[in-house]
Amino acid sequence: MNRGHVVVVGGGLAGITAALDCRERGYSVQLVEARPRLGGATYSFARGDLLVDTGQHVLLRCYTAYLDLLRKIGAADGIRFQQRFRVPVLSPGSTPATLTRWKLRAPAHLAPALLGYRRLSWSQRARVARTALAVRRLDPDDPALDEQSLGQWLRERGETPRAVDALWGLLAVAALNAEPENASMALATKVFRTGVLDTADACDIGIPQQPLSVLHGDAGQRALAAAGVEVRVRAKARAIRRGPTGFQVPIDEQTGERLLVADSVVVATPHPAAAGLVADLPVRGAGDWSRLSTSPIVNVHAHFDRAVTDLEMAAVLDSPVQWVFDRTRVSGARTGQYLALSQSAAQEELGMRTEELREIFAPALRELFPAARRARLLDFFVTREPHATFRQAPGTAAVRPPARTSVPGLVLAGAWTATGWPDTTEGAVRSGIRAAEVVDSEQRSRTSVEVTA
Repeated sequence: MNRGHVVVVGGGLAGITAALDCRERGYSVQLVEARPRLGGATYSFARGDLLVDTGQHVLLRCYTAYLDLLRKIGAADGIRFQQRFRVPVLSPGSTPATLTRWKLRAPAHLAPALLGYRRLSWSQRARVARTALAVRRLDPDDPALDEQSLGQWLRERGETPRAVDALWGLLAVAALNAEPENASMALATKVFRTGVLDTADACDIGIPQQPLSVLHGDAGQRALAAAGVEVRVRAKARAIRRGPTGFQVPIDEQTGERLLVADSVVVATPHPAAAGLVADLPVRGAGDWSRLSTSPIVNVHAHFDRAVTDLEMAAVLDSPVQWVFDRTRVSGARTGQYLALSQSAAQEELGMRTEELREIFAPALRELFPAARRARLLDFFVTREPHATFRQAPGTAAVRPPARTSVPGLVLAGAWTATGWPDTTEGAVRSGIRAAEVVDSEQRSRTSVEVTA
């Protein structure tokens, strides 16, 4: 039974999820995306022989909604999980340390690893253990936590700057795309509790084994087509307006302008674009969305003529490098080794020229990997994501809107909405699920009223 017509604006993970879920609930669905492909910010591009991901989107086993989506679109085999959480931690001139978990119940699963973490002194490790137990007692939904930063909270607990840099910040910067002083304690609590402390296997890392455009965009397009969703790419929505019986969405396509009509509209775009699309509607709170701002990620790509490390992934301390990933096989590189460096909260690097970044990161890689001193750089390039995430700073919880808006039939999705999660693939998918639930709830309520009348 066709329950009504839904237009989803935006073809990222939130939009794909909302479109599939609305279709499963019996709605006729159109999805429009301004880009020539689906996948949103998670995509790949060709550079010579390489198929390069714009960012390194690893995940944790606790990303249950995201994993369900991958299964739904037939892409679950594109992820390989560690058997147990394990992150090598490198530092120039030092023996590598390792963060890992043991086969014990939470939170004891981390105790042996923490005791053996040589990047901290014994007293620092003991204090970190006490702080971890304190985090486990916090409620990430407590509004008071969102009013302070992770850095402030850690200082109040007596954590040293070294402990912040070598452990808390090491994980938080990657997860929140913000330095501890600029990161919401509420979101940090979500990261550490759900991702590390509450369940033993939640922190096991999954690494994509396919380029993101294949994993998300291509698989999503096939799944949407199989489900009967009409997908229109290179179709830019210009606005969302009230129509005589529902909504009107004018779009620009290569063939000209087109007007889509819908009973419900799901806006699944980044928050700056969403604010522009709903400008003609009385959406309560839309004027505050700009306060979320954005935070950049810069990815540095180095292709050597030979292998320089046998590590698939590593975190780095005391170096300009934050995280390094071996993407040789996944990218299709025919020779040598291709490493991708992920630099979060990269406001400084964002404005630097590629040659400037090469002068910083090429020597840094040679410091970390002695074999790189004998290797030749075949290629060095940089990809920049100026608006990679919303700025996950203190005070953002009050600004993130729920899926349901003050305009019946207009629904929001996206990792920036009030999912309770940081800006991650998991948050994006959960927002799409919630958007479909709201669409269905409002449509059913409307139908019930019409039948009663």
